[in-house]
Amino acid sequence: MKNYQICQRCVMDTSDNEISFNEQGFCNHCETFLEDVKTIIPKGAERESRLSDLLKAIKKSGKNKKYDCLIGVSGGVDSSYVAYIVKELGLRPLAVHMDNGWNSEEAVKNIRSLCNNLEIDYESYVLDWDEFRDIQLAVLKSSIPEVEIPTDIAITSILHKVASRNNIKFIIGGGNYATEGILPESWFYNPKDLTLLKSIHSTFGAKKMKTFPTFDWKAEIYYKFFRRIKIVYLLNLLPFNKTEALELLKEKVGYHEYGGKHHESVYTRFVQSYIQPVKFNLDYRRATFSSQICAGEISREQAMKELEKLPYEMTQVNKDKDYASKKFGIPLQEFEEILNASPKSYKDYPNDEKWLTLIYTLYKKYFRS
Repeated sequence: MKNYQICQRCVMDTSDNEISFNEQGFCNHCETFLEDVKTIIPKGAERESRLSDLLKAIKKSGKNKKYDCLIGVSGGVDSSYVAYIVKELGLRPLAVHMDNGWNSEEAVKNIRSLCNNLEIDYESYVLDWDEFRDIQLAVLKSSIPEVEIPTDIAITSILHKVASRNNIKFIIGGGNYATEGILPESWFYNPKDLTLLKSIHSTFGAKKMKTFPTFDWKAEIYYKFFRRIKIVYLLNLLPFNKTEALELLKEKVGYHEYGGKHHESVYTRFVQSYIQPVKFNLDYRRATFSSQICAGEISREQAMKELEKLPYEMTQVNKDKDYASKKFGIPLQEFEEILNASPKSYKDYPNDEKWLTLIYTLYKKYFRS
């Protein structure tokens, strides 16, 4: 095990067991970020040119169609801001939301207010709760850190199916390099590995997977190479400050904040603020803060001060545990036992890592602009 060390520029540390440091004490994550950001987030005339080219391509692809792009809306700041921006830029989006049973009341209100105020057509897809609960509980029992794989696969499947059905060629994602550019590979595995999910579900699940929206490497090939559907990240081509975006949304569409990243989902809040940092020593705040430090949004001192606080509040954790155990339909003691089981890796189960790595490598080399 490595001796503890923290980066002298950002706040990434040896909780990433693959981290490395140079002679100045700077880590590989922020060094890579500062190099990659030059091309991923262009400035000045190049930014304007790339944004103009992208908008022309989107509008051209949507000629004589009702919609020229698709956006996924979760009720979070990033996806809500994307919805606002695409309307400001004159695009004609179709908004899609997936309800996996864990939406907070505030998230539902934010989505409705957003789409009503911006006059965006909106489709909601509700997963079969009994089936999804069984899948989600199986992943929890597998004891891998990627506990959100069922949600990630389902939303990816739904977005691509809706885009394909409406002949939409561009899905505009809410991701952005400024707040998400740093994320250690040792912290997560591909969230779209259906073989992994099915192997876990066959081991720990009790029901058949019948209606669950699936997505695997074959779907990746079909949608990327044959349907030519692209996921683009518009926020990388625009000035983006999360605090300013939040204030704008409050003013323009009556947005209500949640108090944390991805806290629009009760389950995601519990996973990221408690399960991952406590069970797996993965505090995603470090990655977010490190990205923001490198992007110039916050100082290292601000980040260090925030990290002095626990990522969770125990009163809220106890409420979430009680709520989640009841929603899963199991006794609280059994839920605690699942949470306290020894951590495992996706490598402990059959998976499609080889195929997915090959597909993404080919796509990035030959098809991604």
